[in-house]
Amino acid sequence: MSLIASLPEIDKSSSAVYVMHERSEKHIPMHKHTKGQLSYVEGGLAYVHIKNQILVIPARHYFWIPQGMEHILRVGNSATVLRSLFFYAFDDDKDPFYTRVGIYPINDLLLQMLKYTEKWEGPVNVGDPRYQFLETIKNILPANSTRALPIALPFTENERMQMILKYMDANIADTHTMLSIGNKFGLSARSLSRLFQTTLGISFLQYLKLLRIVKSLEMILQTDKSLSEIAYAIGYQSLSAFSNSFYQFTRVRPSDFKSY
Repeated sequence: MSLIASLPEIDKSSSAVYVMHERSEKHIPMHKHTKGQLSYVEGGLAYVHIKNQILVIPARHYFWIPQGMEHILRVGNSATVLRSLFFYAFDDDKDPFYTRVGIYPINDLLLQMLKYTEKWEGPVNVGDPRYQFLETIKNILPANSTRALPIALPFTENERMQMILKYMDANIADTHTMLSIGNKFGLSARSLSRLFQTTLGISFLQYLKLLRIVKSLEMILQTDKSLSEIAYAIGYQSLSAFSNSFYQFTRVRPSDFKSY
């Protein structure tokens, strides 16, 4: 059963854990659950739209969405399996982790535990021999999720800013500055800076760095380009500059990430 078709089933029993390993759907429109969602994407990127942000989930990372949070889920074409566990929420107050959305690097223990559930499908209720195994997965999440990945692209409904962001995305290889973008759209550098802060909540430079990292993740996972080619394609003048910026966001080098 697809995720869209399963949405009513996921929330039927408040104490159950719902297990799903989805192999086909690429876009799940705005929805929410009464359960917390743990998902891991194999083979590619996933994008989660929440409020005024787009979370970008790369390979070897999982995401947690608290119960009751509306979101849109889009899975990249190169992804092969979306592994999801939907957990009861009655004990979420025992750790702040369960109330925050986040992206985290997966370790071998959690990955193997998720894969162990791949032959299970649907609700697992209290009393089922598998329930304790799933309960253990939920219980170890806070200790295994101490380093969140800060890759969340802000977005806005402001039409003028949308035009600017689309232009930057389409011309990511260019050397963008507040002066060059301002001139392109008839804004002073000061006005452009203020527009970024008021509509996105981050600076022009912060957004540009984040956009370049997101584009690099897409290229690493979806193309055969070398890291040097990717660095120049997203606007860096050297591989070392790209590598340092990538490390600041992900805490791994792009060469290590490429081997995932």
